[in-house]
Amino acid sequence: MSEKVYFSLGSNLGDREANLVEAIRKMDERLGSAHMRISSFMETPSWGFDGPPFINCAVEYMLDRDPFDVLDECKAIEREMGRDDGPASDAEGRRIYHSRLIDIDIIRFGERRISSPRLTVPHPLAEERDFVRIPMSEIFESN
Repeated sequence: MSEKVYFSLGSNLGDREANLVEAIRKMDERLGSAHMRISSFMETPSWGFDGPPFINCAVEYMLDRDPFDVLDECKAIEREMGRDDGPASDAEGRRIYHSRLIDIDIIRFGERRISSPRLTVPHPLAEERDFVRIPMSEIFESN
């Protein structure tokens, strides 16, 4: 059964817009479906650390895929594009944020609720982050 899946993409290194376009092209290929909707690109300050600004967008797909398979494909795209780091945590277990060439997050996966060490959907911080909330609102308003 196909489900609407929403992603947030961001880049704050190199040609940020070209990085997003390339990531979406790769997602279209790897996920087996062209994207249905894409938000405008917006520049936002770094969140959780002091770094260069990001370009962010949201993308909607209709997919008939396992969520963990989709996650693996997104992580593979990040690595193919040159991201060689994963989430890091400090001694107290708090996430350490830093600059990145590309970041692809699954925000919503249909109506599913998933809570695992590898994937949590809906994304727990989406509503706190303007760089996710605003592009997602733009997609929802176009429906």
